[in-house]
Amino acid sequence: MRIVLPRQLQHLRIEAKNLAIFEACVIGLVSGLAAVLLKQGIGWLGGWRVQMSFEHPVWIVLPLMGLVGGALSGWLIERFAPEASGSGIPQVKAVLANVSILLNLRVAIVKMVSVIVALGSGLNLGRQGPTVQIGAALAAQLSQWIPTSPECRRQLIAAGAAAGLAAGFNAPIAGILFVVEEFLQDFSDLTLGTAILASFIGAVVSRLLGGQGLSLTLDTTSDLTNFSLQDVPFFLILGLLAGLFGALLSQGVFLSLALYRKGIRGFKLGLPGKMAMAGLVSGLIVMLLPPSFRDSTELQQSLSMGDTVWQVTLLAFVAKFVLTLVAYGAGTPGGLFAPSLILGAALGHLVGFMAQTLELYVGLPLGVPVGVSSTTTYALAGMGAFFSAVTRGPITAIVIVFEITTDFNLVLPLMIGSVIAYLISDRIASGSIYTRLLAWNGIYLDRDVRGESWAELTASDLMQRRVETLSSQMTLSDAIQAFSRSHHRGFPVVDDGKLVGIVTQSDLADTSRRPVEAEEITLADIMTPKPVTVNPTDPLPHVLYVLNRHKVSRLPVTEGLKLLGIITRADIIRAEADQVMGNAQPLGSKPEPSYGVYQTRSPATGRGRLLVPLSNPKTAPLLLQLAAAIAHHHQYELECLHVMVIARGQSPAETTVRTTSGRRLLRQAEQVGRQWQISVHTQICIAHDPAQAMLEAIHDRHIDRVLMGWDGKTTTPGRIFGSAVDTIIRQAACEVVLVKFKENPTFNQWLLPMAGGPNAQAALQLLPALVALNSAPHIRLCQVFDREPTWADTQLLRQTIQELTAEITHPIAPRPLWGMPVAEAVLHLAEKERCDVIILGASREGLLRQVIKGNIPEAIARSSDRTVILVRGAI
Repeated sequence: MRIVLPRQLQHLRIEAKNLAIFEACVIGLVSGLAAVLLKQGIGWLGGWRVQMSFEHPVWIVLPLMGLVGGALSGWLIERFAPEASGSGIPQVKAVLANVSILLNLRVAIVKMVSVIVALGSGLNLGRQGPTVQIGAALAAQLSQWIPTSPECRRQLIAAGAAAGLAAGFNAPIAGILFVVEEFLQDFSDLTLGTAILASFIGAVVSRLLGGQGLSLTLDTTSDLTNFSLQDVPFFLILGLLAGLFGALLSQGVFLSLALYRKGIRGFKLGLPGKMAMAGLVSGLIVMLLPPSFRDSTELQQSLSMGDTVWQVTLLAFVAKFVLTLVAYGAGTPGGLFAPSLILGAALGHLVGFMAQTLELYVGLPLGVPVGVSSTTTYALAGMGAFFSAVTRGPITAIVIVFEITTDFNLVLPLMIGSVIAYLISDRIASGSIYTRLLAWNGIYLDRDVRGESWAELTASDLMQRRVETLSSQMTLSDAIQAFSRSHHRGFPVVDDGKLVGIVTQSDLADTSRRPVEAEEITLADIMTPKPVTVNPTDPLPHVLYVLNRHKVSRLPVTEGLKLLGIITRADIIRAEADQVMGNAQPLGSKPEPSYGVYQTRSPATGRGRLLVPLSNPKTAPLLLQLAAAIAHHHQYELECLHVMVIARGQSPAETTVRTTSGRRLLRQAEQVGRQWQISVHTQICIAHDPAQAMLEAIHDRHIDRVLMGWDGKTTTPGRIFGSAVDTIIRQAACEVVLVKFKENPTFNQWLLPMAGGPNAQAALQLLPALVALNSAPHIRLCQVFDREPTWADTQLLRQTIQELTAEITHPIAPRPLWGMPVAEAVLHLAEKERCDVIILGASREGLLRQVIKGNIPEAIARSSDRTVILVRGAI
């Protein structure tokens, strides 16, 4: 009995949804524990700091702890996990957008420790933003320990972020909404299910182990809040002010970041230095404020309940505004959630006080009793409004404050203030602050059309529909012959239209898997039964995951047991190339690899290889002469290729063709090789696409240069030289030389316009080989200037001529030109001095880019009746 344990284990996979539910539970549990540990750590260190400030001189304790704590926190981040700086929410958003940013257990630990040290030392930021990154990092680590598909990993990271926010605020619904509103915009069952479960468990753990946190109990607030229609104008004013100041805070964040990046008098500080300076400044500012400002949690409680006089509230608003900018710009690991709530509570308290004052002294019928209840309502509504203005998440803002207070009286005030604040702030500075922070750091999340279409590819788009299959009853000897006749390294095994297994070259070579007593071995004895497959509707990320997870190079696509097609890694690469190039070819009908039907090989004696595609009998002799001259000069071998193109519906490996004309062209190449004493290799292949065949030859034969002919026109819309030539110019990594011959060409008078850049250098290196085609060539180097050049302007021209004279013994004349556009000047000189050949070597930003984009091909490559040689250097 044969035992193949790895393949048996492949069939013991847990269903994806059940695994996701299990992982969501674990993520919620560990995120809740992390949030509790973070809260307790900050509370302990912050409480000790406040106690020390009362027992010792405050002017020493607060600045010193801020300085030391900021430096230590910054050193931890810079030394162990640079990804842990800032709030962490932009990093999570980037990861969910498939940006490569590290999220793992190390990032979570460093984030937690650095946040405890920084916030406990007095830096004025919140812990709730970091809990989002900690939860996401723990989820990312779990997805590495228990391998899942990329899409499932993305959903688990989102669930970890939701659990972190839910545990930080004790608000599970807000955690779910924030992830959907800010990160994913995805309402699928699996996304919502995992986020809901993780958020619920995270919030439960946080409540059981950490207490209510920021929560204000129902008994505390329900009797202090009220709302009537007469309050609406003031809540509109509150929303307006929150939008204005929230946008100002957002803009101030970027100003603070820019100032810290600029440094002090040009001296740029590292992260420990920035955070140390932020801690020192924060300590000095808090030192000058009333003692109640030393504990941010108690201050927020007082502002939310309206327990402070308006002068203290105004001072708190200004101080917290400045302290938030000082801390956040330094890269401190902390979020904007808690500062936004404190600022919103202060602003709401001030608007509520204004409403009370107007009622008392002006006599406006506001419909609410005079007293603290009005300011409490305004303070809590201001928390939601300011949060909405800063984060651009009005729904999350409404739900967070509602879950904190559990007071239905606040729903309408929260809706009015949060929506108005969002509209105002978004009008001033559009877009999420986290997206803008990523853009400020050079990470852009804008999705383009090509990216969207690439992400939406499915297995049916990628698969080859024409599949070569074998029968399970085929004998081993017949299977070996089938492999020898094909370029494939594996075949699906099909019986009665149903996939029963897969067989590879490794299976044929593995003698240990053959039954000992069998008289005749069949594929049923050695094949892999029940292979890993994908469905035609599976997305590309899942296909890539299965390929990498099971270490296979081909995936059958099945519907039930019916074989629909097969996907190889080459199919995925080809699909990506088609998307990048914008080819109109349907992704579901990709060409098969080319199939060689004839080849000759000579001794491999050269230092490199020059590929010459031959198809036109009229230009082939001239092209071969140019190729031979280049190969002889550089000691290259010639690789001559003739491609026979067939229809897409035919298989290259099964199509019968006549190779007479192709062999005739290749015999000319062999004659030229004997004349120039160079090695010549020849090949005839059948392909759907000539460019594909040439790219395969470039890769397989290790080509260093390609020399191609061009007739000077194209009938393909959107192409400059034609589909095949354009593809080679854009995709081939080696140097490409494109030649358009004039009628009855000669090679006596040469003109080389200089444009600078690597391709100009490639053209110069090619010149000594090409001028060998004539015994007495005349060479002109021209450079086009905007104005009449001085002696200094022509230094490059003279220096280049001096370098060329070391390799070329024939005269080289400089030709500086000015007063005309580049194309017109080159054509005029070529006509005036009767040049035979024009060589264009240009950088991608110079002539060649203009040729490719169609700016001057009409002027030089098409309009000129000379032979034109275009050189694109190796990429």
